[in-house]
Amino acid sequence: MAKGKNQKFKLYRLAQIMLEKTDEDHFLTMAEIKEELARYEITAERKSLYNDLRDLEVLGIEVAGEPCGGGYRYHVVERPFEIPELKLLVDVIQSSKFITARKSNQLIAKLEKLASKYEASALQRQVFVAGRIKTMNETIYYNVDTIHGAIAKNRKIHFQYYQWNVKKEMELRHGGAYYHISPWGLSWDAENYYLVGYDSDAEQIKHYRVDKMLKITLSEEAREGKEFFQKLDMAAYAKKSFGMYGGKEEAVKLLVKNDLAGVIIDRFGKDVMMVPADEARFTVKVDVQVSGQFLGWIFALGDGVEILGPPSVRARMNQEILRLADRYKGEEMEENDRI
Repeated sequence: MAKGKNQKFKLYRLAQIMLEKTDEDHFLTMAEIKEELARYEITAERKSLYNDLRDLEVLGIEVAGEPCGGGYRYHVVERPFEIPELKLLVDVIQSSKFITARKSNQLIAKLEKLASKYEASALQRQVFVAGRIKTMNETIYYNVDTIHGAIAKNRKIHFQYYQWNVKKEMELRHGGAYYHISPWGLSWDAENYYLVGYDSDAEQIKHYRVDKMLKITLSEEAREGKEFFQKLDMAAYAKKSFGMYGGKEEAVKLLVKNDLAGVIIDRFGKDVMMVPADEARFTVKVDVQVSGQFLGWIFALGDGVEILGPPSVRARMNQEILRLADRYKGEEMEENDRI
């Protein structure tokens, strides 16, 4: 049999064919494998293909054969990712607000290549999420990589930071001046990615939304603030902060209705100690950074949660209640005004 002109790519193409066209439910016979190789101008004898299929194991691709009629049919039996795992990754990418729609589609297309063409169609049905708000900052994908690189190299970073104005325009903060921050970690909170770093000028830990950071560059300066982060538990830090808004850290005691136990566990974890107060309520003490967002979280839970202490936090909640009452006091609105 005359050899095809692309014989040197034989094993590569065989791996590509088996990964793309076979899975647990789809198989290729030896004749079909030869036919697929011929599309790439590669010839193969049956005996050599047996050896080639065994050689694929060296590449981490396990192929099994099973009887079919008077012969055998073959398929890939194990892949780096199972379909449920790939679906989970697709859902995470699609629901991640910090990844742009375009980058989401690119990443999902790459994940599809880890499945057979038949399984990839199942991933495609997972892609559409109606009304999902995605970031418009394409550079975040690379910002994260740059930040990780700075952490690995123990270097500070420079960047500009922006906010949206009422004209829906990006507006640089601090007049466009660059921030000089020592990056120590990344945190995920409320669908956003945050850089957690040390501001040497302010001598404190600060955090910044990564999708609002522009023109990140590595500094020649070594990071500072090591003494702060050596004693900082990043997971605990994120748990104490509501919406990554800072505030004075306090041990706050709450009185909570029993039916909100799940809300407390979801927010603070199963390690919190919930002490029965009566048949319908329990108390719990949690470490939080007291901010407007924390108070708003308490407001949202209505009469299901009450702050018992410390007095300073109760006083702050009372001030917020009075401020809101003053804002909304007045004559009752007419029905048309409400609409």
